[in-house]
Amino acid sequence: MYDNYRSNNHRPAFRPDANPGEYANPTSEQRAPRQRTRIVRNGSSVYGRQSTGAYRPAEGRYTRTSTDGAYSRPHREGQGGQRPMNGRPQQRPNRPAPQRHSSVYSQRKQIEYRERYEDPTKPIRLNKYLANAGFCSRREADDFIQAGVVTVNGEVVDSLGAKVLPTDKVMFHHQPVRRERKVYILLNKPKNTVTTTDDPEERRTVMDIVKNACSERIYPVGRLDRNTTGVLLLTNDGDLAAKLTHPKFGKKKIYAVTLDRDLEEEDELTIRHGITLDDEEIIPDALEFTDKDRKHLGLEIHSGQNRVVRRIFEKVGYKVVTLDRVSFAGLTKRNVPRGRYRFLTEREVAMLQMGAFE
Repeated sequence: MYDNYRSNNHRPAFRPDANPGEYANPTSEQRAPRQRTRIVRNGSSVYGRQSTGAYRPAEGRYTRTSTDGAYSRPHREGQGGQRPMNGRPQQRPNRPAPQRHSSVYSQRKQIEYRERYEDPTKPIRLNKYLANAGFCSRREADDFIQAGVVTVNGEVVDSLGAKVLPTDKVMFHHQPVRRERKVYILLNKPKNTVTTTDDPEERRTVMDIVKNACSERIYPVGRLDRNTTGVLLLTNDGDLAAKLTHPKFGKKKIYAVTLDRDLEEEDELTIRHGITLDDEEIIPDALEFTDKDRKHLGLEIHSGQNRVVRRIFEKVGYKVVTLDRVSFAGLTKRNVPRGRYRFLTEREVAMLQMGAFE
């Protein structure tokens, strides 16, 4: 900030006719006059007459803050604290912490997932190829193939089960088919929302919530009842969706349940030992009560049957008042408010694809 210096030749020239001891230890009157000192202010240099001693700042601008004679700039009001003696600014507690703006609702900042390695010599089914491109579902792709509106390398393919290579040129209604990037969205589903891509009764669907999330055609993985809230995954990755919903994979689901009355111990034992639904015995992996009472509990199951939790308690004479899925295949709704969503991280996607999540 300031650049002070003094000339080393501050003594007058040696006079041989003078007393040898006259300038050996000069007095204050015999010392050189005050020197011109360069002061740098705002990038420019100005000169003024200053004493040859240490620089003393103007009164009021700098204040003495320690007994060793050092000076420091007084802190300004509202800037948190005084600048320390080592010159490094302290953290200003009055300044609010920087807010991390969430990008889960911004289409410009969607996470670009790396494409998994794909063997160009490995053929895949044509209906799967069309579904992965976002044109339609696999079942709808079969109808389009039979209708003769799909061509591969310039030839019409109308046989089900036909396979193509990733390098083939596929046309749908004379439009080139390009495979879409994969999108994975976790939604904290609210009440009074239908888990479907289209509702004939024109009720609110989960697609209405995520309609501005991406341009790709995504769909929900599994189902939640209209009044069931909690974790719901939406994606255009058909392979992952099948892996998460197929019964043989047995992905874990955890629910927070509220009953219309306290669960009796006898009924609790009946549920723990297994309830038969549609010729399938459903045995919960865990059943725990909260500290409130016996009508608030947590239930962990692997079954993928429709309305399985509600049907379990209806079988023993109870009505489920509220049902919230707090975890699905290792994914939770933490930091996702009700009715909002976020994109999965690359790590979460990799864990799901590897089956690391239960």
